[in-house]
Amino acid sequence: MQSVCICSEVHLPCSLKWYWPSEGYRSPQFDTYFDHPQVFSALERDLPQIIKTNEALLDSIDNGGKYTFDISGIFLDQCKWNPAIIGSFQELKDRGAGFSASPYYHSVSSLFPDNKEFRGQVSMHRQKIKEVFGTEPGTFVNTELMLTKELSTILRDMKFKCLISEGSENLLYGHDPKHIYDNNIPTLLRHISLSEDIELRFSDQKWISYPLIADKFASWIANMEGDVTTLHFKYSSILSHQQKSSEILQFLIDLPESFEKYGISMVTPEEALKMFKTKELPSIRNKSTSRYGMHNLMGNHPQHLYLHELIEMGNILESIKDAPEYDKMNCIYRYLQQSEIMLEMGSDNNNQGYEKAVNTFSVLSDFKRGLLEVKA
Repeated sequence: MQSVCICSEVHLPCSLKWYWPSEGYRSPQFDTYFDHPQVFSALERDLPQIIKTNEALLDSIDNGGKYTFDISGIFLDQCKWNPAIIGSFQELKDRGAGFSASPYYHSVSSLFPDNKEFRGQVSMHRQKIKEVFGTEPGTFVNTELMLTKELSTILRDMKFKCLISEGSENLLYGHDPKHIYDNNIPTLLRHISLSEDIELRFSDQKWISYPLIADKFASWIANMEGDVTTLHFKYSSILSHQQKSSEILQFLIDLPESFEKYGISMVTPEEALKMFKTKELPSIRNKSTSRYGMHNLMGNHPQHLYLHELIEMGNILESIKDAPEYDKMNCIYRYLQQSEIMLEMGSDNNNQGYEKAVNTFSVLSDFKRGLLEVKA
């Protein structure tokens, strides 16, 4: 029997402000660099869609659906502004939904040469999920679905059961990612095309397969060979589709029965491990990848320079651990690691990539000045 594993990333980035130090330099403060009011407004705006989506997912679970949520630590902290959101996800957990672990700050810390920061954020997130939902995640999903040569070894040492990563061409060479792969810990690879059908194309009336209904989607998977199809999409895409119509919610409600019709089971990643043997994929041990390719994160000089500066600032922070300002500075530093900051500087962001880079390095320069002042 074929199976489908569905995981959704729940995350709302904390955006950088357009930074103009017109009032002169002062001690770095979180609100100097990050636009908390904008994030609060976005969360309040999305609240009705979040509740409706989770209600539809409850119906889907009642119909036999199984889902795993990759909820960032940043999002969990933001939910303090409106506890109803946490309550809504708690209800999903009570009905059987699972949760994965990831770097707490949706960070690029797995790219640092020293994995201490990465391990710290993963442990922090794992503990947060346990505190909020009463369950300890066994599945790991890295920021932007990143996979590095060292990652699986680190996760094995941290006692994770499996990893979900990107099913990139440089790993698969044209094959569909329809198995669990042997990689120190079992690894499931996202089926990019099928995930994008839900995430990107669902509301596109010019798409040749529009409208996408659950039965059609299930038939596509049934006609593919393999063990397990892993779907990973951003939760925010469901909210975006909702703004155009409610069809996406009915699609989610109907999925389990449509899968059952074609002899496809919905499973959690841990359940898939018990059902299927791992397959060999030699490239998975010596290649790196991320969501839509590493070039999105590390494709130009500003992105490489930014990563270098983050690593250097981490070393400075280590030297001021006993300073009164340490906790405040470390919080800012970790928010500066958000993957979205690097993605916005990417070459594909033709409209604002350069402007974003200039602004980002203005923030970075000011923060680094503050770090050096504390060190002195």
